[in-house]
Amino acid sequence: MLDLDELRKWFGFEVVSEEVDGFVIVASEDLDLNEFNKKLQEFVGGVRGSGTVARVYNLHEDPDQSKRLTRILSEHLQEEWPKLREDGDYTVDVGVSCSGDFQIPRRPNAPKRGRRMTDKTWAKREADYATNLKEWTDARNDAYMRWDALAMEREDIINSFVADYKGKVLNQFSTPHSDTSLSEEFTVRICVKGRGLRDLVLNFAFVFEVVEPDDIVLPQTIRETLEREMEAVTIVPPDEDAPAVCVIDSGIQEGHYLLNPAIDSASSWNFLPEESPTDVADYCPPSGHGTRVAGAVLFGEVIPRTGSHEASWWVQNARVLDAGNRMPENLFPPDLLNSIIKHFHEGERLTRLFNHSITASAPCRTRHMSAWAAEIDRLSHEYDVLFVVSSGNILPSNTATNPGVLEHLLAGRTYPGYLNEDSSRVSNPSQSLQALTVGSISYREYEDPDWAACAPGAEHPSAFSRSGLGIWKSIKPEVVEFGGDNFVSRTTPPTVSTPPCGSECYPEMIRSTHQGGPAYSRDEVGTSFAAPKVTRIAARLQEILPEESCLLYRALIIQSARWPDWTNGTTPEQRGDIVRRIGYGVPDMERATTNSEFRTTLITSGDKDIKAGGCHVYQVPIPDEVRRPGQEFDVLVEVTLSYAAEPRRTRRNRRRYLSTWVDWKSSYQNEDISEFRTRALKPKDDEEAEEADESAGSTFKWAIQTNPIHGNVRGVSRSSGTVQKDWAVIKSNSLPDDFCIAVVGHQGWSKDPDSTARYVLAVSIEVLGHDIPIYTRIQQRVAELQAEVEAEVQAENEVEILAE
Repeated sequence: MLDLDELRKWFGFEVVSEEVDGFVIVASEDLDLNEFNKKLQEFVGGVRGSGTVARVYNLHEDPDQSKRLTRILSEHLQEEWPKLREDGDYTVDVGVSCSGDFQIPRRPNAPKRGRRMTDKTWAKREADYATNLKEWTDARNDAYMRWDALAMEREDIINSFVADYKGKVLNQFSTPHSDTSLSEEFTVRICVKGRGLRDLVLNFAFVFEVVEPDDIVLPQTIRETLEREMEAVTIVPPDEDAPAVCVIDSGIQEGHYLLNPAIDSASSWNFLPEESPTDVADYCPPSGHGTRVAGAVLFGEVIPRTGSHEASWWVQNARVLDAGNRMPENLFPPDLLNSIIKHFHEGERLTRLFNHSITASAPCRTRHMSAWAAEIDRLSHEYDVLFVVSSGNILPSNTATNPGVLEHLLAGRTYPGYLNEDSSRVSNPSQSLQALTVGSISYREYEDPDWAACAPGAEHPSAFSRSGLGIWKSIKPEVVEFGGDNFVSRTTPPTVSTPPCGSECYPEMIRSTHQGGPAYSRDEVGTSFAAPKVTRIAARLQEILPEESCLLYRALIIQSARWPDWTNGTTPEQRGDIVRRIGYGVPDMERATTNSEFRTTLITSGDKDIKAGGCHVYQVPIPDEVRRPGQEFDVLVEVTLSYAAEPRRTRRNRRRYLSTWVDWKSSYQNEDISEFRTRALKPKDDEEAEEADESAGSTFKWAIQTNPIHGNVRGVSRSSGTVQKDWAVIKSNSLPDDFCIAVVGHQGWSKDPDSTARYVLAVSIEVLGHDIPIYTRIQQRVAELQAEVEAEVQAENEVEILAE
């Protein structure tokens, strides 16, 4: 087989591109191919050294360029090429070869000293190597400069083509050089008239690829509808310093009129190997996936139709799925996530929020944390970023080993019971302890003569929503949002689908118009579309608390979550099933981001570090107005701890997976602070030894507790994950003046005495069913307690006061 370098060396060809069928597109300044013909004649005549030409199988003439066009144009552009509109505007990505006839020479090998080599010989070897290395460095730098000069020359040609047709160069990318090789191409995104595009493609020999980043032409009726809709609404771009949310998905239709003003297109990137990095469009059939996710990040449940709407945050586009909505096998997720963090988190906007509506098709394994999920844990800990991950979907129908909804029903496993099956467990990587995992709930019930929705009403778990518990019995998903439901037909045998008649049970989403159709519709369901509705709460939190950590954003989102009304009156065992299916419930933007006169959330400000064996005690004040004798109403107290530590994937135990693990405890009625601290630090090496009911002697009857056999929610432990929420409802006249929460650090895999975990703590107090203002009084009590602590100058800040 002919080495491409030999085409350069022997024939003076520049390789434009190598195709999968062995076809090589070359360019030559020698239009008559004199050098090639000379080598051919020498070979026929038996001239020594001319044998290289025999490895050229065929030399194709292509007078109408049809063979070349089939190899450089995308399939869609090939179809459009004969009817390309001369005055139509086309946005395309053009790949330009820039390999030239020069390469970086092979780097000299460093000498190795043999055991018998004399000092004099070794010194000469080192000196020769230094000389060779300098010559190589000079040659490499010369190659860099020659490449840059050639690239600049070809960029000027592109610019000239575009300018001649009054077009515009939108973006450009070239692969960075390495120490040992040069980049062979650059890619430029242009917007140009059809006649200019035709001129460029036919007359610039170094073009090796022309693809459309988005749809180029739409059916006329759809286009007219879209034009009317576009005129009715204006999307105002976010502020330049607004938060950014990176959507890790199938790409985004960035030109969509509802999305375009909020897309940070300068950062868009295609991470798929062997594809143009600028090809970031959403090709997922039939109407996109990442485009839908991006719309939900921006607008949630309400898509603007008229008037002016200001986008509150930027959306960034990380394309990692191919046109079949799959991740190629040669794209290893842990490496991919590192590349994404490097590109976006270390980029201009310092992105901290990542929507990850991508999961495996099967339940996660529970022996070891997967490499994919462990990398999410590591990156979250190291970079203070938040991944919001969908819990995964149970397919409408699948195999016996990985059953879909239909297989469960045919086997006699009814909804929602089959959600507790191991086969319905959350998908990789949503078992990640640091990820905020999101499941799906239904909009409403539906029934007609032909179809019936699986869910019996609003806010029930979706038929397809994968459930917990997660690895090491952690609570997964932590929260849920609206993602729709499956329908079951009344036929025999039944089918499971999302028929058009049930559209009111599906989320309304922006869709890609790449293959035609409306700008938004209700025609898809999935946990993928629930997750971004939670991500937008995180974006709002970053907007109002930009200096706080992502641990706090996660804590406040989960703190805001509530179970739906249908869960009232259930038994402790039934509530155990509820937490497996919907976690802590449905989060709320207002509760997560604001205090009110009747609900106040106190938080630690900034991350706190805690070592194994450490104990931080926080005092929470209760206003006199709430505890007044003679009054009796319900007060809801919620506590959420969110922490991160360094993971180690080889460990098969939740308490050894992290370098330091953390939990929290509450004080008993009338318990002295020093006694409480001593009790909180009491070793709990054996998890099964924690048999005492946590509520015994406590002011609060916590719902979940640390032991799965106690509490009002059975079968789960609040301390099994890195986010730990619990809640209690107590009569107002039973509340103490204040109570304490202890955050305790425990040794994980690390034996380093300086190893720490980072954490935040949030405590909310809310008066239920009565308009009794508490916010101002809690503010005053916090200030009073802080003054008392400062006056007492407690050793090592033994007691801290939570602030609002």
